[in-house]
Amino acid sequence: MGEHALLDQVLTDADPARTPRDAPPDAAALMVRDRIIRNARASRRRRSVVIGWAAGLATVAAAAVVAVAVLMPQGQAVADGLDPLDFSSAMSAETTVATAQDALAQAPGPAAPERLVRSANWAFDINGNTGETEVVPQLTLLQWNADLSGRMTSVLGVPYDPADASANMGAEVSSSGQVAVDLTIEPGQFTTPVPDPFGSTESEVEAALTAFGMPTDPTGADVLTAMTTMLQQWTLTNAQHSQLLGILEATDDAEGLGTTVDRLGRPASGLRVVSTDGSASDVVLVSGDTGRIIGIERTNIEDTDLIDAGAVVSYTLWDVDESLVR
Repeated sequence: MGEHALLDQVLTDADPARTPRDAPPDAAALMVRDRIIRNARASRRRRSVVIGWAAGLATVAAAAVVAVAVLMPQGQAVADGLDPLDFSSAMSAETTVATAQDALAQAPGPAAPERLVRSANWAFDINGNTGETEVVPQLTLLQWNADLSGRMTSVLGVPYDPADASANMGAEVSSSGQVAVDLTIEPGQFTTPVPDPFGSTESEVEAALTAFGMPTDPTGADVLTAMTTMLQQWTLTNAQHSQLLGILEATDDAEGLGTTVDRLGRPASGLRVVSTDGSASDVVLVSGDTGRIIGIERTNIEDTDLIDAGAVVSYTLWDVDESLVR
């Protein structure tokens, strides 16, 4: 099976869309498709619109796949997205990173990087016929091997109304037990620029980030893009997380936000990085317990025809409890 066929299979298996598969894309769908491609999000040409985190095995972001369709008449705007997390006790980026690095030096963690990722994502499911809107979380376990074989299993979370303030801001991600994707990856099919475990020195972590697309003299957004893809494929050691945070801070593009509780109910601190085109900002969530990077949320900065400014349009959470993805 070729890379593009594998990606098509993953998105097909994960996509609960009610639109006929041979329906042509309308103007709104094409606009969103092009925007998603520009932001290195995977998309599929069809009338349905994919919103959220969608990373295919045929790309370097071989990871948890979310492909929840948004069904809407042409020209209809999407309702507000999720509310951003609330932060308090403001801290600088320097203090946030230093505090996390202290915790990382003391907390238990993997002895070596692992070819295994447990993550949570979400997407909107908006029915254009009824106007009903749901947020559909997805919990994914990705395991792969040295021969580039593996398995990816995704379980749908319990959907909820985005107007539900308690679910919106609290620990709303819980498993429904419904398997959306159960994909066996044959030897040689998993695509990654870093197939072998790597070390924890600054130069070794920088080399891995470079392989994942980080340019020379990177911006904070450049580091974040490569780092995100890396964390979608590898569960890293604490020492490697420490280096990632140091490399991100060194760009001087990260803003400290203070402390919060993530959507799994875990204490966290935040670092905000604005995207290269200035249309969105990404908040890096750092565990208040371990110092590990446990999530990234993307928020619109500019109004679009689909999502208002200030709305969270996607999130990925890592180090998800094993019981949620089994």
